[in-house]
Amino acid sequence: MFRLWGKIFEDNHMLKDQTIEDDTQETRTHKIFNALNELCVLWDLSKPIWLEKNIAEFKKLGKTRFYQDNFIDHIDFEYLEIHIIEED
Repeated sequence: MFRLWGKIFEDNHMLKDQTIEDDTQETRTHKIFNALNELCVLWDLSKPIWLEKNIAEFKKLGKTRFYQDNFIDHIDFEYLEIHIIEED
């Protein structure tokens, strides 16, 4: 089972969190993008832009943070963090 945990933070306090599960036969990359898209729909956010920094962090650590510079629209929180908590 693939699980991605998304969290929204402001001033080092978690404001929201949600776990997205995916047991499809999609690739890991598709599961990540699908889960992130689902979080954005749930929280009424525009999709963040993956910068090179985010890609490198996610490849190395299995997690990354999206700040204002990752979003076209204004966000009312400090950052969105996602990370894989379980993977087949």
